[in-house]
This record gives sequence, structure tokens and C-alpha cells, in this order.
Amino acid sequence: MSNLNLNRWKMGRREVLRGMGATVSLPLLNAMLPANSRAAEEPAKPKRSVFLYIPNGVNTLTWQIEKAGADYAFTKPLMSLEKHRADITPISGLHHPMVIGKHHNCEKVWLTGANVPGDGGAFRNTVSADQLMAEVQGNATRFSSLEMAIEGTSLAWSKDGIQIPAERNTQQIFNELFGVEKDSKETIRRRLSRRGSILDLVADDAKRVTNNLGSEDRTKLDEYLTAVRQVEERTRRADEWLNVPKPAMPASEAARLQRKLSMAEAGEYYRLFYDLMVMALRTDSTRVITCGIGSEGNTSGIPEIGILQTRHGLSHHNGDPEQLRRLTETDTFLVGQLSYFLDKLKEHKEGDTPLLDTTQVLWGSGMAYGHSHGNANLPTILAGGKALGYKHGTHVDFNLPTIGHYDVSDANAHYKICSRPVDSDARVSNLLLTMLQSVDVKVDAFQDSVGVISQIRV
Repeated sequence: MSNLNLNRWKMGRREVLRGMGATVSLPLLNAMLPANSRAAEEPAKPKRSVFLYIPNGVNTLTWQIEKAGADYAFTKPLMSLEKHRADITPISGLHHPMVIGKHHNCEKVWLTGANVPGDGGAFRNTVSADQLMAEVQGNATRFSSLEMAIEGTSLAWSKDGIQIPAERNTQQIFNELFGVEKDSKETIRRRLSRRGSILDLVADDAKRVTNNLGSEDRTKLDEYLTAVRQVEERTRRADEWLNVPKPAMPASEAARLQRKLSMAEAGEYYRLFYDLMVMALRTDSTRVITCGIGSEGNTSGIPEIGILQTRHGLSHHNGDPEQLRRLTETDTFLVGQLSYFLDKLKEHKEGDTPLLDTTQVLWGSGMAYGHSHGNANLPTILAGGKALGYKHGTHVDFNLPTIGHYDVSDANAHYKICSRPVDSDARVSNLLLTMLQSVDVKVDAFQDSVGVISQIRV
């Protein structure tokens, strides 16, 4: 027995099955592991992240939770989250120090925390937290990350600070995730190979002209080449997954997820996006999702609740009571859609574990209130992720230790804490650092973070 080679049946990770002219890469099997490690190693459970951005802040006068701790009361816009109390943490008092007073970049830097220059200086973004997560959690999935937008643009930025496009067409999102390819694998592979060849030529041409360009043109060319590299990566990934069938979808479910909807049916339209996100996570097609719910400059009204004005217009209320009432109604509507999403994540279970427990969800804005573009005391809700080490059930407030209490009846006094942070160390980057570490990204800091938020960790 001493001469027996315990690893003689060990298979290579790149082993393939061959037959009928096709090759299919095998998943990671026990036979691929060293014999003495198989009993000890369990497959790692997926760790998932979802980021949801609302534009133009909220009506902070009706939004603000006035008590910290576990026995807080939900305000009107947040009431639909009462049933999720044990799975969420509202957070008050966070801000991005590098963005204070530079409101037009709020949505661009919500997940990056990049330094925004004043006086109209040139701005170059940095990598967003979701993309760092995708590098770690996206290796095992067809899509390393999924970028969506109900309205507005993408929240995701590459390591080179280039925005990654977001898809707004729900039918296109469904087809990418679950649609059957019309062409054969061989035809698709030839197309991908041709695309790769063209990209190689473009890159070679760019190298030849670089030395003859000024600094501004070099920057533009660098941004272009970064976009080319992103396409190269997507092309390579698409080729690798050609032999892996997309998840099968029952006909009734496929029909439901391919409905043609618009903002005229806002509730159903929003929920369709959320249903697609849930299905993408359920099928492990991706573990990282960003979704822009709107843009700071232009987001539609919500006709089904009688709101025809854009969110941007409502946020510039100038203290008008009717405008403020309507803004509160839209806040309530948006939180209701979040509550629906959490419902669906709870409904689906992996074994005995709800999908919500393995999914950290961040919902919020890079602006506190739109009228004066205040971007401190940002509306922020963290949900899910109990299996990732979170504890929920309290309102975490970085304002109250200093100001003692809120007086939302005095609008001017309350708006002050939404313009300048009460606690300069209470930073969105601290929350993003906490979330990064929760999904195994090996970082000790993120942008201007000063540490993790210990109040939300077990």
C-alpha cells in the first residue's frame, strides 16, 4: 500500500469530454482534487452583491429616521420595509469627502469615491467597488458582472476609470442571460475570432500613432484603448462559455420575463428589472449586479401614482409643500420596489438558505437632497448578506452622537447636516470597504476609507 499513488486517478482541471465532434469543458470535480484534500474541501458558497442607485436624493424631511438603535420607527417612505426589519440596516450620516460640494458627479462616483476636482477641472474616474468584487466572485460565472439601468447610465467603472456600458433593454438582458443562440457555436466562434483579430489590428495601429500625439489626445486614445480591452475581455469570456448551455427557463417564466413594458407602467416595469436580477442570481449567471434607477439630470415621472414631473424637477422644490409631498410619494414608490426585490430574494432558497442571506444589497444615492444639491447624510440602506457576516435590525446613525437629535420641523437646520457632514470620518468608502471584504476582496482600504463599519458586522 505504501507504493500506491493516491493521485493516479486525479484528473486535470482542463480535461474535456469529446464526442460527436464537440468538446465540453468539465466543471471542477472531486476527481480533480488531490485525494487527501477532497474530504476537507467543500465548494465555496456564492457570495453576491447588488448595487441600486436612485438619483437626486430624497425628501429628507420625511425620510429621516429620528432614533438610532434597534427600536427605531420607520418613516412614511420606508414603511414597506417594516417586514424586512431583521434583514436591513438604514444608515444615516455617510458622505464622500472627495465629492462634497461637487454635485454633478454624484452618480459617477457613488461606487468609486474618486476625487472630483473643483472649478470644472478635468475629471478621471477610478475603479468602482463592484468591479473589484467581479474580479474575485465573477470567475465562476458566465458574466463577471451585470450592468443594468432602468433609466440613466451605468454605475460601473473599470480599473482604468472608463465607464462600463449598462443595458436598458429588458428583452436584450433576457436574451444575454437565457436566450437561445440563433447561430451555431462554430459560426459564433468564427465571429468572435474575427472580432478579436480586428481588435488586435486597432491596438497595433494605435501604438504606431501614440508618439505623435499631444497629452490631451493621448488621454483620449488611452480611454479608447481601455474600451477596446474591455471588449477583448468580453470576447474572450464569451468564447470560453460557448460550450456551456445557458440556464433552461420554463416557457411561462420566459414569457413573463420578456414582456414589453415601459415607464407608463412603472411598477411592473421596475419589478421586471428586479425579476431579471433575481433570476440572474438564482441561476448563478453572475454574482455582481449594478442597476441605475435613474440619472441625476433626467428621470421620468411615475404616472401610475399621479406623478408626471421628473424626479429632478421634484427635487428642486424650493420648499413648495406640494412638490415636497410628490417627492415623498416617489420616494415611497421607489422603496416599495426595493421591498419587492427583497421579497423575491427571500423566497428563493439554496438548500435552507434564502438567496437574500448570500446577497448584500446596497440601495441609495450620492445626493441627500436635490434642491441645494446637498451631498452629505446620504440616504443609504444595506440589506441581506447574513451569511456574509452582517447583522441587521438597527438604524446606524453617525449624526446623532454629535447633534443629539433631529428637528425636521426646522427645514433649514436639517438641511445643514445634508450639506456638510456631522462626522467627517463617516464615509461611504467605509461601507464599500466593508462590503468588499465581505465577498473576499483582499483590500485594507478603499479610496478615502478610514476603516470598516463595525456596527454592521457580526
